[in-house]
Amino acid sequence: MEHITLLLAIVIVTALVFDFTNGFHDTANAMATTISTGALKPKTAVAMSAVLNLVGAFLSVEVAKTISSGLVDESGISPEVIFAALVGAILWNLLTWLIGLPSSSSHALMGGLIGATVASAGFNAVNGGVVITKVLIPAVAAPLVAGFAAFLASRLTYKIGKNADPKATAKGYRSGQIASAGLVSLAHGTNDAQKTMGIITLALVAGNVIAPGSNPPLWVIVSAGVAIALGTYLGGWRIIRTMGKGLTDLQPQQGFAAQTGAASVILASSNLGFSLSTTHSCSGAVMGAGLGRKGGVVRWSTATRMFVAWGLTLPAAGLVAAGSEFVTKQGSWGVAAVAVFLVASCVAIWFVSRRQVVDHTNVNDVSDGEPAGVVTAAIAAVTPPPAGELKTTIPAPATPPADPEPVRPATV
Repeated sequence: MEHITLLLAIVIVTALVFDFTNGFHDTANAMATTISTGALKPKTAVAMSAVLNLVGAFLSVEVAKTISSGLVDESGISPEVIFAALVGAILWNLLTWLIGLPSSSSHALMGGLIGATVASAGFNAVNGGVVITKVLIPAVAAPLVAGFAAFLASRLTYKIGKNADPKATAKGYRSGQIASAGLVSLAHGTNDAQKTMGIITLALVAGNVIAPGSNPPLWVIVSAGVAIALGTYLGGWRIIRTMGKGLTDLQPQQGFAAQTGAASVILASSNLGFSLSTTHSCSGAVMGAGLGRKGGVVRWSTATRMFVAWGLTLPAAGLVAAGSEFVTKQGSWGVAAVAVFLVASCVAIWFVSRRQVVDHTNVNDVSDGEPAGVVTAAIAAVTPPPAGELKTTIPAPATPPADPEPVRPATV
């Protein structure tokens, strides 16, 4: 670390700030359903998630290597480029957090890195094959696979427990939710914490501190794990509210199915080195579980806003990063100007968020739910009710009209 310059130190600190925002932005992925169903109290849930995020950061470095040596050409990257990429990613994270939309911190980071790299070295410096196979395809496949798995798991759990006591099964599934939420948190640490490790490693390579292709140093792994754990403990309550109550109303069976399906997809992608979005996986699983219960409702207007945010993440973060790169390459004053812009923007977003505070005390308070959308209504129309709810209704016999009063003869 003795060769780290002031600029490189600024980049590393900024990367850890991004990691911190990633933590509170993505807390909902692991704990939203657990909090919404009452399986854990909000503060207990985020504390548990923070510890397991830290543990997960030490389990693998495959995703970190994808970021540090696969996405862009290292030879055309400078610390200024990485700093600009982080600016775009942080601002997108904070804006989507402000409006309570679950979006991908991973895609914000990669979009920022691609945008800044293109602005600095052109399109040839981006490895298009890696972007397609390890970023774009998983982005589309992950929510579909996780959603389908959660849908089938929800159907199966209701079928198995249809004759069981509802209170007893709910208690058991809440316990299962705690275990599956822990698994998602562990998976999140193995996937998302590594992205910051990868970006710091890339900065160290660009600054000639370590050799190209090197694994993240131990101090990078530790600092990235601690940063994401602290952010997770802070709790992104706005996004927790959206994912726990805004997309659908989950019962403990559905929450367990959603988290188990999401964790399976995330852990598999981490082992394969796919830079998967945990947000996409968990959101898809929540919607799949919502449709898995007969009569379940998915609020498609909220889902549509979320899909739009997903589509905008890569280009929006990339454009901000490209603009930041244009300024930073003007010299030291450009780096200082971008740094001041980042700090001022973060402070402004925080002040705006204070107008309507969402925290652990009101995270489950939501307004009346919107009516079911067309898709949900169509599914409900063709889905028979549970066996226990089938009743044969025999119409009551019609009450005969009262006999008319007899006509009395007139008295003469």
